[in-house]
Amino acid sequence: MTDKKLNNGCAVALGNFDGLHIGHLAVINRTAEEAGKEFTAAVMLFDEHSMKAVTGEAPPKLITDSERAELFKKKGIEAFTVSFSEIRDFSPEEFVEEILIKKLNAKVVVCGFNYRFGKKAKGDAKLLEDLCIEKEIKCVIIDEVEADGMAVSSTAIRKAVECGEIEKANSKLGRYFGYCTEVIDGDKRGRTWGFPTINQKIPEGLVVPCFGVYESVVTVGSESYKGVTNIGSRPTVGTEKILSETHIIDFNGDLYGKCVDIRLVRFIRKEQKFSSFQELIEQIKSDVSSVKGGV
Repeated sequence: MTDKKLNNGCAVALGNFDGLHIGHLAVINRTAEEAGKEFTAAVMLFDEHSMKAVTGEAPPKLITDSERAELFKKKGIEAFTVSFSEIRDFSPEEFVEEILIKKLNAKVVVCGFNYRFGKKAKGDAKLLEDLCIEKEIKCVIIDEVEADGMAVSSTAIRKAVECGEIEKANSKLGRYFGYCTEVIDGDKRGRTWGFPTINQKIPEGLVVPCFGVYESVVTVGSESYKGVTNIGSRPTVGTEKILSETHIIDFNGDLYGKCVDIRLVRFIRKEQKFSSFQELIEQIKSDVSSVKGGV
């Protein structure tokens, strides 16, 4: 974000936004609404997850940085990144003065009900509201968002993805969980079985889904196809590499070196080791039939 864009002030969304789930989107959408045509709609991001600075390790991501940036762009939100190490020792009052006022020229601030800020997270949403009132900044606090009768949180969604509860995770994300990565060379064994596949690495830092087979939506260019995606180490074949391996139904073409988008729709079964390749082939046929029929 340029200083020029900040001259008229901004409406800024505050939070980690590590998953851009429906709770985060409620904050983002309200920010865009508050900005209107008068202010710049912005989101303040840290250069690292706040948990990494505290524990030394960041939690796995629910969305890649590039996909998050694209979603912000689609919603007309300008991203502004600050160094967490630079502000981690700020008091709540210093954060408001130095970041919200001096750096961002904030006229409206939007955050979730559980937002924490300032050194050792001493500040909460209520304190932020009080400090903003003192500085004549409008503060909007978004209530807790629920899905399927449960509060939405990045922690709960990560757990759902890791447990193979992908439909539960998707309902809280407000979109299909997935990734868009380059297709890499494989052993091409699937071709000889009549089920050619594309191999992809799980993006570094992204939460790794439960090993198993999923129904997926595969986007190649502007076209979308049904797919069957296996995530794991393929124990029957005998490899230790963790890969995403997808058979794209009713697709023919060479995708090596191209970026293909995979979205996980439904968990079909856990990964297992078969006694023979023929037994594996029969199971793949069953998996493909299940996806084709929409079972």
